Amino acid sequence: MITLEILSIGLIISACLALFLDEVVYSVAALAGTFLFTALLYYVNGAFYAAIFQFVIGVGTLAILFLSGEMLSDKSTRKTSPKKLSALIGAGVVLSLPAIFLSISSSTGVYSDTSFGDALWNLSGVDVILQALVILTVALGIAIILYEQKKGGK
Repeated sequence: MITLEILSIGLIISACLALFLDEVVYSVAALAGTFLFTALLYYVNGAFYAAIFQFVIGVGTLAILFLSGEMLSDKSTRKTSPKKLSALIGAGVVLSLPAIFLSISSSTGVYSDTSFGDALWNLSGVDVILQALVILTVALGIAIILYEQKKGGK
């Protein structure tokens, strides 16, 4: 039980850092933490193959985001202040408090005889379609940005 809470705190803090850090490289590194904590949550809940899938998709996404972030962003000389970084970590801790102190009983439910791994693979058709849509949208956005830069450079 403590493991899930620690992983939840790490997931929320890394997601906050990924969203609000100014430096692109640091944001991508925080997003790597988000993908890693998500994969670990899958693994702890018994969905080993989902954890591997999440980790592999995360690595591919991070490679694309890192390369496009380095190519497309302007190099800023301004560094993230320690005060802002500690405020972001504090906000992540505050946002993770409900995950620590509130628990949802998993013994009752519509599919109470189904394990987490089985439910993840057998009941997730909409989730897979939405993740594919997100990946397609990111790829299309990067393609449009690259096209606009190439067109503007002529």
